[in-house]
Amino acid sequence: MALVSPFFPFNNLTHSHSFTVLHSTMANGRSSQDERKLESGGSAPASSGLHPAFYIALWIALSSSVILFNKWVLASAQFNFPLFLTTWHMVFATAMTQILARCTNILDSRHKVPMNPATYTRAIVPIGIMFSLSLICGNLAYLYLSVSFIQMLKATNAVVTLFATWAFGIAPPNYKTLGNVGIIVVGVVIASFGEIKFDMLGFLIQVGGIIFEALRLVMVQRLLSSAEFKMDPLVSLYYYAPACAVTNGVVTLFTDLPRMTMNDIYSLGIMTLIANALVAFLLNASVVLLIGKTSAVVLTMAGILKDILLVCASMMIFHDPVTAQQFFGYSIALGGLVYYKLGAEKMQTLATDVKLQVGEYRRNNPARAKFIAVGGALTIILLVLYTGAPTANKLTN
Repeated sequence: MALVSPFFPFNNLTHSHSFTVLHSTMANGRSSQDERKLESGGSAPASSGLHPAFYIALWIALSSSVILFNKWVLASAQFNFPLFLTTWHMVFATAMTQILARCTNILDSRHKVPMNPATYTRAIVPIGIMFSLSLICGNLAYLYLSVSFIQMLKATNAVVTLFATWAFGIAPPNYKTLGNVGIIVVGVVIASFGEIKFDMLGFLIQVGGIIFEALRLVMVQRLLSSAEFKMDPLVSLYYYAPACAVTNGVVTLFTDLPRMTMNDIYSLGIMTLIANALVAFLLNASVVLLIGKTSAVVLTMAGILKDILLVCASMMIFHDPVTAQQFFGYSIALGGLVYYKLGAEKMQTLATDVKLQVGEYRRNNPARAKFIAVGGALTIILLVLYTGAPTANKLTN
């Protein structure tokens, strides 16, 4: 599903490009000294337990799994009911958060949120509606577009969200920033013209999903401008999931349900549906574990790495064709996204840190470093050869 955004990472079916916003909204629990250190690109405060790399790898694995799982269910398994799938995810999330709230203390922080029926209707329901629309568009797009191309289009999430903050008066227009995000747009345009399986309807649906997601983020940002409404991802899910389930359910009643039968569910498998919703829910739990373990810089780069891995996985699993022009355009878009998120100073700091760490690793582990370099080069060569090989569909055509 439009998978990674503040509070609802599996909206990625995204949205990882909003991870910096997520990190900043959760920063209220840290000291100002720690936060200044994070914003300068430093490490997160030291904590006991597993290495932060574990939580990053877990988030990348779950985020990618949700997207690929949804694509497989909707396209490969031909379960052509994207609105029902979205509703099922929200119903499952509602049930799980209710169980956690009543049987554990994981969601006890919800008691600090001044929520009442009037506030819920005024603040939460509109956000839930925007979220539902973004999820619906995100799932529908998988019926028309490849995962790789959808990920490329999602690079514009940051651009549309920026315009939305200007339109709603949350931030003043800045032409320097506009020039920075213009690089992202140029890269995505180049990638779009290089798409072999371009479908205008799917493209417009995905653009609609991006716009709805941007509006949702702006509404969330306005809500979180009040200190009383600071919520972690699971608490947010606790409040938003019921509204999303009802919204999606109403739409599903008039779209997917009339043409669905129990045979469609049995052919896919009830356990498959449960596993699909469980992976999406676990993604939210992984974000709770991840917050506070790393810096905003690392989170941004992890999101970029996840998108690149998704494009490669889509090429290998679904044989999605990706042209050299798309690689070129997507590289420009990702470069512009990194620059927009981090800025020149943080990028220089990050590049220096990476260079020092790589140099130290090569000195301490020369044989292993050579093995990794050769293995990476071979992997890239094999990936290019594998994706460029004729598939069964090409041969039959």
